[in-house]
Amino acid sequence: MECSCKCNDADRLFSLYLITDRKLLPEGCSVETAVEQALKGGLQAVQLREKDFTATTKDLLRLAEKMRTLTSRYGARLFINDRLDIALAVEADGLHLTTTSMPASAIRRATGRNFLIGASTHNMTEARLAAAEGVDFITFGPIYDTPSKRPYGKPVGVELLGKVVREIPIPVFALGGIKLERVEEVKRYGCYGVALISGILASDNIKERTEQFLKGLQTP
Repeated sequence: MECSCKCNDADRLFSLYLITDRKLLPEGCSVETAVEQALKGGLQAVQLREKDFTATTKDLLRLAEKMRTLTSRYGARLFINDRLDIALAVEADGLHLTTTSMPASAIRRATGRNFLIGASTHNMTEARLAAAEGVDFITFGPIYDTPSKRPYGKPVGVELLGKVVREIPIPVFALGGIKLERVEEVKRYGCYGVALISGILASDNIKERTEQFLKGLQTP
């Protein structure tokens, strides 16, 4: 899939971005097992995002270390949600920011250009600010209605997605309610790729579903 926006000078990014949420997994399925199945299906980037993780920082670090081992084994990139200390400790490839995180400019000074920074955005103002702060890419949404994103408000829709893609000079990943049959539509509006949670993690066959999304993203 060709990028419709001006990318930074880092290596070409991935088209499929998996965000973890163990609450969506089938009973008995661990985050590690789910992520490995997606990696076997060709996934090249995963964000460890367990926002309701109630254990200690040490426990979160252990989970991040397992994710680092897995992603390294499959040659994939690992991002940590919000926790720069954890990201640096496990030598993650990057950090994913929220609207309340430390500014990307400060993180860039501490990490350098080889450390990738993503940011979650939900409207044009947030998208512009993230780009101005120097992030490498943004997720934008929710594009469609999805239970996990309802706290962020109503779906923004594909028209606004297209406007963001045209105005923001960095890769934009469509997020929120992205199903296989909707990939073609968000591609038409120019997104660089898609970010998924339930679209993959709630599947009965994570490996196969990952392959299907990747095939859809690669189709002209």
